[in-house]
Amino acid sequence: MSEVLVSIITPVYNAEKFIANTVDSVLAQTVDKWELILAENGSKDGTKKILEELRQKDPRIKVMYLGDNVGAAKARNAGIKKASGRYIAFLDADDLWNENKLKDQIRFMEKKNAAFSFTGYEFGTEAAEPTGKIVHVPESLTYRQALKNTTIFTSTVMFDTRKIAKEELFMPAIKSEDTALWWQILRSGKKAYGLNKNLVLYRRPAKSLSSNKLEAVRRIWYLYRKWEKLNVFQSAWYFIHWGARAVKRRI
Repeated sequence: MSEVLVSIITPVYNAEKFIANTVDSVLAQTVDKWELILAENGSKDGTKKILEELRQKDPRIKVMYLGDNVGAAKARNAGIKKASGRYIAFLDADDLWNENKLKDQIRFMEKKNAAFSFTGYEFGTEAAEPTGKIVHVPESLTYRQALKNTTIFTSTVMFDTRKIAKEELFMPAIKSEDTALWWQILRSGKKAYGLNKNLVLYRRPAKSLSSNKLEAVRRIWYLYRKWEKLNVFQSAWYFIHWGARAVKRRI
């Protein structure tokens, strides 16, 4: 495996309960060549104090203060602009990585000659306790396949900027901006490769799960109709498949 720099982009907003654990999971990585860009997004809690303490732990940890709460998409985009690594990976402020996440994914991308990859992951409780619900991912996804199968989870994604320009990774300022970006990249003809290995813990807050599900339904329908500009029948077709897979992932 070649020694290449990975830029890890993490938008941070009111994350005082989680961010230290998330950063610790990066510090525990079995590869050393990374930079962690924490894009602080106008937090109102004690997040900023914690970020300053974290920054003192390792020079690879960099903090950007964006001022107002500009949203996760613009925060990630600011981090991408600052990134200097060949590879760009996303990590949300409350998720955790397996210590071999970067090593295994870089090796996988080199083997596949991949521009875009994602991995398996496991649902965790708010206290970051594994639930045993592991999401297995397909070997690859094309654009049409991805419209029916939104198993690409943000904290598992990695891009090779030698194959996809940084400017192509900017997320649109809409809801479900991450899924919109995956589709945009795949629509251009590229393929996403899945490493079917559980390398990420997806922390899920206990509160408002039912309302979150309803919001997810609204967002995905909006993406089909407004972002992808599919007609009602096409949207319904993909939506049915998306819903079935989404339910299956959580059983």
